[in-house]
Amino acid sequence: MTPLIQLAGISKTLRGQGAPRIVLSGLDLTVHSGESVAILGRSGSGKSTLLSLIGLFDRPDGGRYVFAGQDISRLSERRAARLRSDSFGFVFQRFFLLKHLTAAQNVAMALVNGQGWLPRRMRRAKIMAALDQVGIAHLAKQKPPRLSGGEQQRVAIARALVRRPRVLLADEPTGALDTETGNLVVDALHATTNHGCALILVTHDHDHAERMGHVLRLSDGVLHEARQEVSR
Repeated sequence: MTPLIQLAGISKTLRGQGAPRIVLSGLDLTVHSGESVAILGRSGSGKSTLLSLIGLFDRPDGGRYVFAGQDISRLSERRAARLRSDSFGFVFQRFFLLKHLTAAQNVAMALVNGQGWLPRRMRRAKIMAALDQVGIAHLAKQKPPRLSGGEQQRVAIARALVRRPRVLLADEPTGALDTETGNLVVDALHATTNHGCALILVTHDHDHAERMGHVLRLSDGVLHEARQEVSR
């Protein structure tokens, strides 16, 4: 089976104030459809930078990025934006929900931005299916201030899923949640793999990482197998 994501020899140096800092150095990663991958690492190790590269918000300085068999290492910005909109979903620690809109309306924003205008019935069906997928279809008419933190995060996940992405990138999505609520959110994230979506989860939580199919640690700019480390 052709991998969905193949990174080979990826390098990235951050330049700004002070001396340049190498964060990724010869990094390799392979992810198939339906797989779940956790990435651990200390703060500043480059985890978020790696997600930005995978999600085409940033470009590596060197190496090769193959997506679904196509080399996309040097896509134009316009084609990268199109591929990002068509194939990727993003979930962050902050929910970024609009407080004056209902849960359903917040999810609908992704359809407007990503797929243009859809007939009302089709749009409604997609929204409710996404909310149902994360177990909160009954909260469709509620606004964020009336939802718990975990419910708000599941609205954010539904918003990422409504366009049926091939890859879901989650950057510390449980960082602001208590343990029980965080577990529910990780359940919702992991369930997306049952529909063939690839999940890449950046987390500091070893228990959440252990629930993924693969556990990797980003250290010294490369990824190392971390399953045995997490299990100890």
